Amino acid sequence: MKSLRAAWRLWRALLHALVGLATIVFAFPRMNEPQREAEVQAWSLKMLALLGVHLELHGSPAPAGPVLLVANHISWLDILVMHAARYCRFVSKADVKRWPLIGTLATGGGTIYIERGSRRDALRVVHRMVESLQRGEVVAVFPEGTTGDGAALLPFHGNLIQAAISAAAPVQPVALSFLDAASGALSRGPSYVDDDTLLGSLWRTVAGPAITAVVRFGEPQEAQGRGRREWARDLRLAVDVLRKTA
Repeated sequence: MKSLRAAWRLWRALLHALVGLATIVFAFPRMNEPQREAEVQAWSLKMLALLGVHLELHGSPAPAGPVLLVANHISWLDILVMHAARYCRFVSKADVKRWPLIGTLATGGGTIYIERGSRRDALRVVHRMVESLQRGEVVAVFPEGTTGDGAALLPFHGNLIQAAISAAAPVQPVALSFLDAASGALSRGPSYVDDDTLLGSLWRTVAGPAITAVVRFGEPQEAQGRGRREWARDLRLAVDVLRKTA
């Protein structure tokens, strides 16, 4: 029965992804930016429901940009969860752009791509982020640079935080966690770390116990003279405090 339920969830999720693809190709060209953002958020909310993931929000996301959202990184689900909580433009590794179907959806959602390990490309991406923030947009990054196990935070890199300093934009810390809906314990289902594969993580998510995705928004911060490295350390501490808030 679990396998049948999981297969049914995957089939419906695939159909919803194809609907999203059609929306990007045929409807987005006729929409203005607020309409596209609302469509991405609504699509993400429905996708979570189809995957059996309940969204729980704490705190208040910034009502408007410019603002840089800084969050911990656990899973491929993080982007869906944050889009469902509050539309934002993500900075993501360039590999995602080449993934079948997912890449097109990510691009349609406004993703900014970065070649990991390339200092020159990091500078290009920071410049693009500054332009987005100066236009009053909401941009989101995962400063750990890779996924963690959800139990502890990796160090935060400060490179992309420079965009908020250059654009004189606030940064809002965001803490993500995935919990077993019944027990409230950390869920391993959506994990995507070490030897985890995307398909394996996806299958655990749809076949396992119900999951609650918890998003906690902290208070926006201004740089107040801090450099990117110092600010990154302070933001990591803020995210860690949010993660441990009951």
